[in-house]
Amino acid sequence: MRRMILRRIIWSIPVLLLITFVTFWLIHLVPGGPYSMSRIEGSGQGGQIVPPQVRANIEARYGLDKPVWEQYLIYMERLVFHFDMGPSMWRVGRTVDDIIFGGNYLREVLRERLLATFGAEAHAMTFAAPPDFLDSLATVVTTRGQYVGSMHITWSDRLQAVDCFLSNAPVMVSAQLGLFSMTLAIGVGIPAGVMAALNQGNWVDHLVLLLSVVGISVPNFVLGLGLILVFALGLRWLPTYGWGDDWKQVILPTVTLSMGGWPLIARLMRASMLDVMHTDYIRTAHSKGLTEPIVVWRHALRNALVPVTTALAPLAATWLTGSFLVESVFSIGGIGKMLVSAVAARDYPLIMGIVLIYSTVLVGLNLLVDLSYTVIDPRVRVE
Repeated sequence: MRRMILRRIIWSIPVLLLITFVTFWLIHLVPGGPYSMSRIEGSGQGGQIVPPQVRANIEARYGLDKPVWEQYLIYMERLVFHFDMGPSMWRVGRTVDDIIFGGNYLREVLRERLLATFGAEAHAMTFAAPPDFLDSLATVVTTRGQYVGSMHITWSDRLQAVDCFLSNAPVMVSAQLGLFSMTLAIGVGIPAGVMAALNQGNWVDHLVLLLSVVGISVPNFVLGLGLILVFALGLRWLPTYGWGDDWKQVILPTVTLSMGGWPLIARLMRASMLDVMHTDYIRTAHSKGLTEPIVVWRHALRNALVPVTTALAPLAATWLTGSFLVESVFSIGGIGKMLVSAVAARDYPLIMGIVLIYSTVLVGLNLLVDLSYTVIDPRVRVE
């Protein structure tokens, strides 16, 4: 088991490297570039117009004037040796790490302490260096660089920073949306598939198949807009956008995103249960006088979950890293919505960062799925 896990982890490295290589070349093959439209994010609705000479200087600053292969080597050197995804080419002054994972939340917590201690005077204060999570002290100075004092960083401050990260970081917002959607999809899809298989040919089976076909056929953004029209604008029960400020904001995005998964899970579960229910060991269990619930839930279900679990890895990766269209429809500040904006703006480092996160999650989930086989079906042994 340990050798298999180690081997899979080692093999995941060239897989991720190949993904970065293919992604980097593909995004550079797309016509246009970050500054081809002669505009850059800034003041005003349309941004600031960039003169050709200034645009050439900016492209030289970010290395866009170099050959693509050289740009890739520079990017990988920074990523592998410095764990740095680079600066955003569209959001000036911000790095990809800062955009995806949020800012220095510990600094924000300490600033709240400064405001509570010094009041309005705290607005003229800052930190000599950004406080690190493992630091014990933070040096406070004025905006002119004059020493004010030191602040002790307590574990309460660190826990508040972690809570801010889990609540506000774009990558965690997408993860929360994905976790809720995955839970709902599994909670609905597996029981629905089992009920359809146990009632093959009657109205329950037909209803599950009908709903699953509708769920698979309707795109997420169409369903999301429909739910907004009915439950938000029509009945006024739920909000139309946002995430995290109110529990009601969770309902519509979660239902919309889960609709892309539970119909597939239900159909796979139905087909798998039908195969298992006609096997010899199930007939033997019936012949021993075991009740139907025991036969279904103790003997048939675990074996029927194996093909369903295989499909869960890519579905879970999509859920956990955020759905691009769902986050855009409901104006959720996750990495899915960021990817749409990054592609439109040709923000190469931000695209690479989000794709790398998605790929890492997918590789990790595939490993967990392989390990889960031994738990679900004892007949499966990992070589």
